[in-house]
Amino acid sequence: MRKPPNWRSLLYVPATAERFVAKAHTRGADVVILDLEDSIPPGEKQAARDALPAAAATVGQAGAEVCVRINRPLDMAVRDIEAAVMPAVTALKLPKLMGPEHVRLLSEAVAARESAVGVEPGRTRFIGLVETPQALPRLAEIAAADGRMAALGVGSEDLSMELEAAPGADLLYHFGMMVVAAARGAGILPMGAVGAFAGFDDLDAYRAGLRRSRRLGFACASCIHPSQVPIINEEYGPSPEEIERARRLIAAFEQAIAEGRGAVAFEGAMIDLPVVERARRLLARAR
Repeated sequence: MRKPPNWRSLLYVPATAERFVAKAHTRGADVVILDLEDSIPPGEKQAARDALPAAAATVGQAGAEVCVRINRPLDMAVRDIEAAVMPAVTALKLPKLMGPEHVRLLSEAVAARESAVGVEPGRTRFIGLVETPQALPRLAEIAAADGRMAALGVGSEDLSMELEAAPGADLLYHFGMMVVAAARGAGILPMGAVGAFAGFDDLDAYRAGLRRSRRLGFACASCIHPSQVPIINEEYGPSPEEIERARRLIAAFEQAIAEGRGAVAFEGAMIDLPVVERARRLLARAR
């Protein structure tokens, strides 16, 4: 199984928005998503495709990975893939996935394009979005559909619209936990948060929602405003205190094992292998 990436924050930037593209590399996001979908009007899709090579070079200049969100209709998706697959782009975001067959069909198109432009086979990873009620029962299949899959989430706004419900933590908790289970089961990143975070006017509430979501198992989140990036990085990345505690815990466990002790006490509590493994994973994420 391919190792999942170490992403926390993914920042959307319209591919044709030159002033946002020019500053995206300064925002601190782990991934910059050049958007060809919702933020691009129908008449500007080709211009957005044409802008990708320069935009990818610009947003990736400080080390962020570059992703491109493609369009859902197959004829548009194929043209988007032809424009987006290049050495500077490491991932594609796939909206409105319907099932594992959909993922594999797009993977076939990507593989052909990688071969045509000299990109290493399989290098282009997928970030999947499920945004329709019909696809929700297939989350686990989608997560495990293809080796390119790196992360999976639900599109809260589109899904809420399809369900004729208001987006929010109550509605999205159940579907969010389905994403966490599906993604973790497939060894990829659960993406998102439990809540409606299209707005960026209440950053304290935003932080609280992310903090709760991390405790529920989410690993990374996308955002539309630069002010949200450092908050995601702080809440979805290990803190210095967590890192130091994990090191102490692992050291205590290893010392106990070396001394032949079956029970291990650490700072007032008993610890066992699952607790130690969580600490090891936290340190791996920190690295």
